[in-house]
Amino acid sequence: MEAVQIEELTSGASGRIIPVFRNIRRSLPRYESLRRSLIFVQSILLWFILLLRRHRLSPASSPPLSPNSSASSSSKRKLAVRREEEDILRRRALAEGFRMLSGDESEFYESATSLFYGHRGNALFCRSWLPVFGEMKAILIIIHGLNEHSGRYADFSRQLNSCNFGVYAMDWIGHGGSDGLHGYVPSLDHVVSDTGAFLEKIKFEYPGVPCFLYGHSTGGSVVLKAASYPHIEKMVEGIILTSPALRVKPAHPIVGAVAPLFSLVAPKYQFKGANKRGIPVSRDPAALVAKYSDPLVYTGPMRIRTGHEILRISSYLMRNFKYVTVPFFVLHGSADKVTDPLASQDLYNEAPSKFKDIKLYEGFLHDLLFEPEREEIAQDIIDWMEKRLSVSSLTDIDSLW
Repeated sequence: MEAVQIEELTSGASGRIIPVFRNIRRSLPRYESLRRSLIFVQSILLWFILLLRRHRLSPASSPPLSPNSSASSSSKRKLAVRREEEDILRRRALAEGFRMLSGDESEFYESATSLFYGHRGNALFCRSWLPVFGEMKAILIIIHGLNEHSGRYADFSRQLNSCNFGVYAMDWIGHGGSDGLHGYVPSLDHVVSDTGAFLEKIKFEYPGVPCFLYGHSTGGSVVLKAASYPHIEKMVEGIILTSPALRVKPAHPIVGAVAPLFSLVAPKYQFKGANKRGIPVSRDPAALVAKYSDPLVYTGPMRIRTGHEILRISSYLMRNFKYVTVPFFVLHGSADKVTDPLASQDLYNEAPSKFKDIKLYEGFLHDLLFEPEREEIAQDIIDWMEKRLSVSSLTDIDSLW
């Protein structure tokens, strides 16, 4: 049989942030003076747009709309809202039907789905995988990467269950079975807040059970920022980051200058063809087929606000490595072209955390838990959590003396 040619697609952050500007990179000067000028022009344009909006909102400055035009505008808005609501219900039904356990596994593990309401009242789709037998050592809370969903981590969760770790996972807003326009993230700070609130809920339901946070790619950025808040750091034994999006740069300095403006003017706008071809994220062809044939994985062009939010959180984290004190384990493939493994090394080198580890996998790509060696990588994570629990237990005993 002839081998099937797989179209290479990419996910995550790097290389997809406003790539429409790549064609003009060579024709633009790189002088710092140009960058400052662009930022100045951006500020003027932003002021002008805000002024124009205020002018339009003023009753005295605009003629009354005809009943027909007003009704037409209202019906378009209602149609857009209805389409988004229908898409959410469709995705939620798909998420509910996503296979979490096979028939013979239900004897050893139990799985469930639920809705959790985040800080802004959005319904967020959640999953859980729990071991049936034995005492639960800890709970790992999974925050998935950009454009994917929590159901993709079922195999990883079952491996954790087999070692008596419980698992909870949450779909971001605009992802999987959660509320919001598919692939649109109005603010990653909202995702950070929802992560903290979800952690608080789990801690309330399982008092005394240690918790870890896990984040992949942009989800790793979310977890790292969440754990920078003292009240969240106190609730976790540590965090695990795979291929975190820590040093994400725009295609050209001009992009960094204009992205904030465009994200305000047209936040939901999609860059057509921005991610149809790109960097492979796994060396396993079957894993690539499974990912990009999954209807819950967003494969459309990146939306402007989403791209700007990734640039913004990445910049924030890079400036604050020196304040990271939470125990962490960062894992990265050396051949990852989506996010930067050297940025993970910088995090390890600069963070003052007393309990920290890093592992770089030679030749591995972006989606580590979907590489051919996924079980070995998952075991590395399990081993680190058990080591962390052992150290924490010894510390608690010493404190009694």
